[in-house]
Amino acid sequence: MVTNIITVIGYYTLGISNKLGRFVVFLGRALRTLFCTHLKIHKTFVEANRIGIESFLIAVLTGSFAGMVFALQSYVGFQRVGGVQFIGAVVAQAMVRELGPVLTGLMVTGRAGSAIAAEIGAMRITEQIDALRTLRINVYQYLIVPRILAGTVIIPCLTAFTMICGIIGGYIICVYVLELSPEDYINSIKTYVEWADIQGGLIKASFFGFILTWVGTYKGFHASGGARGVGNATTQSVVTSSIIILITNYFLTKMLEKL
Repeated sequence: MVTNIITVIGYYTLGISNKLGRFVVFLGRALRTLFCTHLKIHKTFVEANRIGIESFLIAVLTGSFAGMVFALQSYVGFQRVGGVQFIGAVVAQAMVRELGPVLTGLMVTGRAGSAIAAEIGAMRITEQIDALRTLRINVYQYLIVPRILAGTVIIPCLTAFTMICGIIGGYIICVYVLELSPEDYINSIKTYVEWADIQGGLIKASFFGFILTWVGTYKGFHASGGARGVGNATTQSVVTSSIIILITNYFLTKMLEKL
């Protein structure tokens, strides 16, 4: 009985180690390609457009309504203790430090990360990647690096709009719905929100963009099993990216607090 349990534990441990190893080796090859080969600049801009600009409306809606809801919930709590003048600072802090980067990362994961996995996965099962290799084209240089680099750079820009829209959404609720003082809302933001808060949020967003493109390209690149395999790779890409983003967010928050 004990031997069987140890065997099962060892089996799953080796399986997890193998998957993590392939995951890290994939990233290592992508980074080596980035620094040792010529960057496909045009393709990087194309991918930045697909990942970031085409997700702009989603970011605006997500940020706006997140800020509105957070302002309403903050009002309920602060009204009980007489601190409604601090709602602006609380909404802004939440948007720039946590909600802006995390919500943007999760939403773009669902829209662009899944698309990356599906596109590369379709290329894998239709043997287009093998055809590129036959033509002596570096598939990492052509398919992987532009997407990872574009996501790492463009997601912070997208997150900035999410932050701004969230703060504006909170302002609209506080001033036009709750009929609070606009001066209190703005002055509390000026007083309590620092550049370090914004900088930390943008650093998080850059990591999240890196994660969602890394996972999306990896899952698509190693897809197998026909159309069902592409579907599985797409689903795994979204789930894995979301979990890693949430876990990474905690450690980044602790690290940025110490810095």
